[in-house]
Amino acid sequence: MGYGIRYEHGIFVQSIEGGRQVELPDNWLSRGNPWEVRRAGLSYDVGFGGRTERVRDGRGRVHVQWIPEQVVKGVAHDTPIVGYKVETVNTLRLWRSESPESFDLDAFNKGDYDGSVAAQVDSETISKVLYPNDEGDLGKVLRLKQQYFFTSCALQDMMRFHLRTGGNPASFHERYAIQLNDTHPAIAIAELLRLLVDVHGLEWDTAWEVTSRSFAFTNHTLLPEALETWPERFFSQLLPRHLEIIHEVNRRFLDEVRIRVHGDPGPIERLSIIEDKGERRIRMANLAAAASHTINGVSSLHSELLTERVMSDFYALWPEKFTNVTNGITPRRFLKLSNHGLVDLIGSRIGNHWISDLDRIQEIEEHADDASLWEEWQAVKRQNKVRLARRIGRATSISVDPDSMFDVQVKRIHEYKRQHLNLLHIITLYNRVKLGTYAGPPRTVVFGGKAAPGYWMAKEIIEAIHAVARAVNRDPAVRGILKVIFLPDFNVTSAQEIYPASDLSEQISTAGYEASGTGNMKFAMNGALTIGTLDGANVEIRDRVGAENFFLFGLTADEVVERQASGRNPRDIVDADPELTAAMELLSSGFFAGGDPDWFGGLVKNLLTNDHFLVLDDYRAYVDCQAEAGGVYLDQSEWAKRSILNTARVGYFSSDRAIHEYADRIWALPQNPPGSSLLD
Repeated sequence: MGYGIRYEHGIFVQSIEGGRQVELPDNWLSRGNPWEVRRAGLSYDVGFGGRTERVRDGRGRVHVQWIPEQVVKGVAHDTPIVGYKVETVNTLRLWRSESPESFDLDAFNKGDYDGSVAAQVDSETISKVLYPNDEGDLGKVLRLKQQYFFTSCALQDMMRFHLRTGGNPASFHERYAIQLNDTHPAIAIAELLRLLVDVHGLEWDTAWEVTSRSFAFTNHTLLPEALETWPERFFSQLLPRHLEIIHEVNRRFLDEVRIRVHGDPGPIERLSIIEDKGERRIRMANLAAAASHTINGVSSLHSELLTERVMSDFYALWPEKFTNVTNGITPRRFLKLSNHGLVDLIGSRIGNHWISDLDRIQEIEEHADDASLWEEWQAVKRQNKVRLARRIGRATSISVDPDSMFDVQVKRIHEYKRQHLNLLHIITLYNRVKLGTYAGPPRTVVFGGKAAPGYWMAKEIIEAIHAVARAVNRDPAVRGILKVIFLPDFNVTSAQEIYPASDLSEQISTAGYEASGTGNMKFAMNGALTIGTLDGANVEIRDRVGAENFFLFGLTADEVVERQASGRNPRDIVDADPELTAAMELLSSGFFAGGDPDWFGGLVKNLLTNDHFLVLDDYRAYVDCQAEAGGVYLDQSEWAKRSILNTARVGYFSSDRAIHEYADRIWALPQNPPGSSLLD
């Protein structure tokens, strides 16, 4: 069962105007959704604000009663998730926020037309937009309301079904295993405790036992800023009862910690769910870790760094809680649906049993030395490149050569993902062409990805990519040698044409920052060769496909930490490398910006004075590795063989394997549980 919010609008549609990202509403429901079923009779009340009171029941026991100021209604909308050639249909249940009273007739009759629908508008705002901009307090408050809204609806729904089918509140954990997908739903811990203690009358110790046996926590990031913390004042304003519960959880938790660490104040301060330095804040990752029976990362390197860095104190306290489940992707969407030509070719050699058992795709490796397969394999790749070239033409009015090397980086735009390292390489290639020293294959570099609306540096990287592309693409000296494309509004639909057409997969994040990545798996599954660092799941991909079939460069995660602490001067790195000097000078000179040297001043200054993500440090290794990749591409037979081996050896990265590991190691589910429907 999957739970979330039925957002009326997606994150945003990305438009490019003058090289700049412009965010437009994503009206994905404008034509309706034929797959969903609105379940008007299945709804739950969710409260916000108000106050708490202590009351006595008939037996003289004191209970806490929360009296919310605002109540919204969460209405269930169900989408069937149909298994592949099996009799299984799971449910994605999304909640739409509505007002219990959609129209205030009294206000309308008094002429207060806005006030007559104010409650409806305020309530529906909760499920209006995915990821509202949370740069300001209003956006942050809305994000917190969204998180509580869907977790409260979900838990009330679980409890309803549990009680209807003969369960009792104290046995809730015997029916439900709840996986927290990062910290966004961590408020569910306090909500389940509230339901168990305040609504169903369990004693605290029993409620805590049920809660801690119900929840498991998946951490998805090593970036400190992505580990949510909330000012206490937001909880006091929106969720006063949950604030009391979290303080009680923290009090009891720290009592246990003090015994474990024998009074050492360092771990106590770091483990506390409440951060007392400056404005008091609630650390949601600490809450999730304290209350969950299992904590996992999403790649072997990420899980290792999680225990060594981000949650080292929790690991010291409870090493038995930690495990790893490397992410996976579904071959049904990202190969069978996306790459018909390759599926047919593989099927002609080994059959189609691998579609539901991806480990068996390795059987194609038996044919990896077959020259006829190389030719057919590359013919399929070219067909996919022609298809992508048409999409690029429609979206950008730029013509690209399907016989060039398609060098692709599509993902969220972020400094740690280092699209600007790729950009420096493009400028270097451009300089080489102009100097007559370029010796590689014709290359089409494709970017795609969205920047968060409030992330100005990511937006400047997008603008810089477009500026460089304009200059390169109109220069007759590089025609037929180098072309740069930014494909706007990257999403799953466009991805299904991009991955099958890609020759080279750019996975160049700073080592130690990417938790896993799944794009790296999708590229490899479709036969692209990876150029990448030892970051996230790249480590495991390289181990699986073979070091000789992966273009490795760059600092390791440990070396990154050492380099960041070394007090290095990024300008010294530039000064020591003539090609890097030339690339940086061209970027900062205004050459790509109509002669304005300040146009990309923020980006250039960031690299030269800080460069936290070590773009300049990895530049030379990256450029040299790119030259190696280009050299191999010139030998199409060798490239085809390596491409076949990438596809043949990705079986481990199936989502089927990942879900089996969650079910076995974290949820402790039987392999063939009895079926039951939650749709009644």
